[in-house]
Amino acid sequence: MATPAPTNRPMENYADFWPYYLQEHAKPETRAIHYLGSALSLGFLGAAAVTGDWWLALGALVGGYGPAWVGHFFIEHNRPATFSYPLWSLVSDYRMFFRWLTGGLRADLNRAGVTQTRE
Repeated sequence: MATPAPTNRPMENYADFWPYYLQEHAKPETRAIHYLGSALSLGFLGAAAVTGDWWLALGALVGGYGPAWVGHFFIEHNRPATFSYPLWSLVSDYRMFFRWLTGGLRADLNRAGVTQTRE
C-alpha cells in the first residue's frame, strides 16, 4: 500500500503521485465534486471549440478548479495537490474522472489504501 509522500520531500515520479492523489481524495464527496468540476471544464472547452469563443476557456478554469478547491477546503480539509504538482494534478483530475466513468476507480482506490464507504 502506498503512503503519502512526506510534505518536506517532493514526489519524483507520477507513479508515486497517483496513489498520493487518491489518498488526498479519500472522501466520496470530494471525488464527486471533482467529477462535477471535470465535467464542467470539459463542457466549457467543448463549447469554446464549437463556437470559437475562446473566452469560454476561462469558464473551464473556474468550472474545473472552483468545485475542486471547495471540496478540498470544506470537505476533505486538505491542501489541493494543484498547488505543489500542477501538471500531475491536472492529469490526475481527468484520470480519476475517466476511471470513475469506466468503473476502474474502485480498484485504484483499493490499491492506494483508500477505505471506501460507497460509490
